[in-house]
Amino acid sequence: MKTFVLLSGGMDSVTALHWAAQEHELSGAVSFDYGSKHNERELEQARWHVARLGIRHEVVHLPFVNDLFASDLLKSGGEVPEGHYADENMKRTVVPFRNGIMLAIACGLAESAGAEALVIAAHAGDHTIYPDCREAFMQAMASAMREGTYARIELLRPFIAMDKAGITKLGGALGVDFSHTWSCYKGGTKHCGRCGTCVERHEAFQLAGMPDPTDYAPPAGL
Repeated sequence: MKTFVLLSGGMDSVTALHWAAQEHELSGAVSFDYGSKHNERELEQARWHVARLGIRHEVVHLPFVNDLFASDLLKSGGEVPEGHYADENMKRTVVPFRNGIMLAIACGLAESAGAEALVIAAHAGDHTIYPDCREAFMQAMASAMREGTYARIELLRPFIAMDKAGITKLGGALGVDFSHTWSCYKGGTKHCGRCGTCVERHEAFQLAGMPDPTDYAPPAGL
């Protein structure tokens, strides 16, 4: 099945990209530049992987998200909170309806490119704070995409019942180079080791029983 992948450049979406390359006919990947503090670092890694796979890569710019939406994940927002990913303060990093917007655009791109399916790497660990990563939302979007396209685009969500440690194990089995992925919401030159995504990243490697290749910033980094 001809498939497009939503690719941020983080651990999950990069693993989804390599999963799709193995399981389907990979038509290409789409990334979004929407003004998050770590967008540039993620896009660097997304480009690294698509270059090695030799596939089409579209980067869609969505400046209105940073200009109009309220979220500390965005350059226009406040400081990125620190602590565990499941902590209440991490809700400040939610970008309202981000996946809905991106899936709608990616669906149109997938159909225009002659693809039959779109892959998103939403997983069980996202469900706590991100309503647009939960299966009820994904089912609704899947229905809209299928009914709203002549190609009846399918929304594939291979990790929806999997935790990040499970995704990390799968990525290892697929040969994913996790040193070329980005998680830190702060978007510095190194992973800070203190924000929720850094804590979750390090924890995933530990639970998966795999070495963490991430270069964390000293002295408080992991």
